[in-house]
Amino acid sequence: MSLTPELIAELEVLALFNLDSSQEGIQVHQSASPDKVAAAKRLFDKQLTDQPDGGYLTSLGRDAAQNVQIVLNILKAPETA
Repeated sequence: MSLTPELIAELEVLALFNLDSSQEGIQVHQSASPDKVAAAKRLFDKQLTDQPDGGYLTSLGRDAAQNVQIVLNILKAPETA
């Protein structure tokens, strides 16, 4: 599986969610870049969020966002010799 620009945009939107609080969602405004607006809509279509412009994560969305953020933290970790 290759990382398409669409998948990367979806991963970037999932990375925006604050996983410390289930009461905190996001809103991707229509003035955001077209790829972010489209990514938010696709996440809604995949039932990862409860609103087409972001909203709150569903249970499946929370799992996805946690995994995305774990991968990002691993890849950002400083290299050890």
